[in-house]
Amino acid sequence: MKKIEAIIKPSKLSNVKDALHEIGLTGMTVSDVKGFGRQRGQDEGLKNNLDYDDEFRVKIKIELIIEEKIVEKALETIKNAAYSGKIGDGKIFIYTIDQVVRIRTGEKGSDAV
Repeated sequence: MKKIEAIIKPSKLSNVKDALHEIGLTGMTVSDVKGFGRQRGQDEGLKNNLDYDDEFRVKIKIELIIEEKIVEKALETIKNAAYSGKIGDGKIFIYTIDQVVRIRTGEKGSDAV
């Protein structure tokens, strides 16, 4: 099992969700987050705004637990749906998951997802 964590622009959430549904992935967790990367929160629209001092950009974090065999397909789907070609499109992280347990039924592994 793998966990995909994608940090994307809020405006791309619907695109990513719909694209993931198209490939059969429906379970996901979505969180509002803030952060910054290499540009420390700056983009072309802020260069001339001297009153702006918050480096943190509003983003969305999507988390998915999926079977390893569909990781590449999910990765490409998220990457394509979240792409704008501008600074701040986001990042995708992939982690190995050792165990998943569904609390209500006690199911484990793939059955729990």
